[in-house]
Amino acid sequence: MAIMAILILVAIFAPWISPYDPYDQDLTQRLKPPLSANLNGGHYWLGTDQVGRDVLSRLIHGSRISLLVGMTVVPMSLVLGSTLGLISGYRGGITDEIIMRLVDIQMAIPFTVLALAVLAVFGPSLVNLILVLGITGWVNYAKLIRGEVLSVRKREFISSAQAIGCSHLRIIIRHILPNVGSVLIVWSTLAFPRVIMSEAGLSFLGLGIQPPAPSWGGMLSNGRDFVWTAWWLSVFSGLAISVTVLGSNLLGDWLRDILDPRQQYIREG
Repeated sequence: MAIMAILILVAIFAPWISPYDPYDQDLTQRLKPPLSANLNGGHYWLGTDQVGRDVLSRLIHGSRISLLVGMTVVPMSLVLGSTLGLISGYRGGITDEIIMRLVDIQMAIPFTVLALAVLAVFGPSLVNLILVLGITGWVNYAKLIRGEVLSVRKREFISSAQAIGCSHLRIIIRHILPNVGSVLIVWSTLAFPRVIMSEAGLSFLGLGIQPPAPSWGGMLSNGRDFVWTAWWLSVFSGLAISVTVLGSNLLGDWLRDILDPRQQYIREG
């Protein structure tokens, strides 16, 4: 939680805490190592890249893009997948078959191949990247929620609600959804690092965030050609991705322990 809180604060206050403009280029200061002094009396704490841009400033501003993508894609996939999963699990029959076959079709296509094909056709941009990640991520939510709904809908309180004449919409919203809410929260937290990794991977391949916008995946890609002469270009961007993924995974594991009654029963036992 502390890691994610720091990351969010850094992203919010990026324009005020970054020492330099992440877009400013100075070829006379290119590939400066960490802690190097500049001509203005300041320091490049994490060095500069191949065109003289400050690495620390680009890392700070890159956190905004990573958080924007994660906090946009996860709710998009959550809403779409949860809605279809609830309908599939509750209605059953032909509706369940149609939705689950759509899930199987999409899961049969590797994510990277699908994302590369779509972005190659429509062009790499932030909006297209968010749409691709959001649309391709709903299947995991749909399968997870469908399984939970199939278990919940057989319980006595659902039968009681049906017996007194509650509508299907009321049963789903008032009785089923609250019982699967904790699963959604935990899964969303664990899906966040996967979205960060997907964005970094596509940016690394040149189909995500386009330069000169600062992106951790793009910075990692730019550092490939200088890995032996300017190690800091790849190391610090890789560390930023690793720490973010680690923090989000730890937060997800903690929420699972707190919200899942089965985990509490195991600990107490």
